[in-house]
Amino acid sequence: MIDTLIQLLITWGYPGMFLSAFIAGSILPFASELVLAALIKLGLNPIGCLIAATLGNTLGGMTCYFIGHLGKLEWIEKYLHVKPEKIAKTQKFLQGKGSFMAFFAFVPIIGSAIAVTLGYMRGNVWITTFSMMAGKALRYYLLIQAMLAIV
Repeated sequence: MIDTLIQLLITWGYPGMFLSAFIAGSILPFASELVLAALIKLGLNPIGCLIAATLGNTLGGMTCYFIGHLGKLEWIEKYLHVKPEKIAKTQKFLQGKGSFMAFFAFVPIIGSAIAVTLGYMRGNVWITTFSMMAGKALRYYLLIQAMLAIV
């Protein structure tokens, strides 16, 4: 089923890249890198892929932020699969560092916990959004550069 979804997203081009990155950045585990690699290999413009991936992944990450902002720990645990202990640990880590830590929301496993916790802590939404976007853009940029070097 996942293979079929990936194929479908690849055939959609840039909108497929956006959607795959959105899914990967939100509550569902998904590898947008597979779609990105396929689109780059098919010859789509790397800058277009970078923009679609960055915007989609940032919006996906911000859904985690807004779920955290709702402040319902039972929803966070149920829908995002982030345990309250992880929220508390991440909250302690983020204390005093502020919304700029959203830059690291691209990091696998802890990225969604950072976004959720910043929402839960009511981190500045603008700083969170731009920091998150910068980190995700850098990550996708480096992935694209690596893929272009291989091809």
